[in-house]
Amino acid sequence: MALYLLCSEITQPLGVTVEVKDIGSWARVQRMAREGEIDMVAGAFITSERIRYMDYLLPPVTHLPTAVWVPIGREFVYRHWPDLKGKRGSTLINNSFGQNFDRYAEQNLRIEGVRSIEQSFQMALVDRVDYVLYEVLQGEVKLEYMGIADDFVPLETPVSREGLFLTFSKASPCNSFELRERIADRLYELVNSGRVDELILQYKARYTKAS
Repeated sequence: MALYLLCSEITQPLGVTVEVKDIGSWARVQRMAREGEIDMVAGAFITSERIRYMDYLLPPVTHLPTAVWVPIGREFVYRHWPDLKGKRGSTLINNSFGQNFDRYAEQNLRIEGVRSIEQSFQMALVDRVDYVLYEVLQGEVKLEYMGIADDFVPLETPVSREGLFLTFSKASPCNSFELRERIADRLYELVNSGRVDELILQYKARYTKAS
């Protein structure tokens, strides 16, 4: 993934070796970060709960819009959050799309959390849910990989547009002010030079071609 490549480009010039692992569900990633079983998370939105157990590095890697994905032929009018009332949604367990939306959704919307976004899209295909909440870029790539990109469309208005951050687990023995500052400085260079945008485009092209 683009964030994995980015981590390598950040840490190699610093003489730091990073082992990047795909450890499963997003819920598991957060639990392991909370308990210090992993040192960093390569991509997280910011919430008041997460800042209790993770240190966020500035600047954000990028800003990601989150879309309402629907099966083609089952589109509906969506302009703002209340248009989702009475409809059935799905997304990853413990996913966040900004605290304001999260708070509104908890109080007003029916959104089922599942372990994988593939499951959410499959649920929408068989009409178990009306829509899927997922980031635009990741959604495009995931649907191509699943072979069902022609079956879904993101509705025009995003539900949110949030910064995506690299984070350190507060419980990690590797988490020091000095290391965070060195990584943040290198991250700033790559973001400011446009290198991060290049990596995202390369990753998307490579991933969709592989599918």
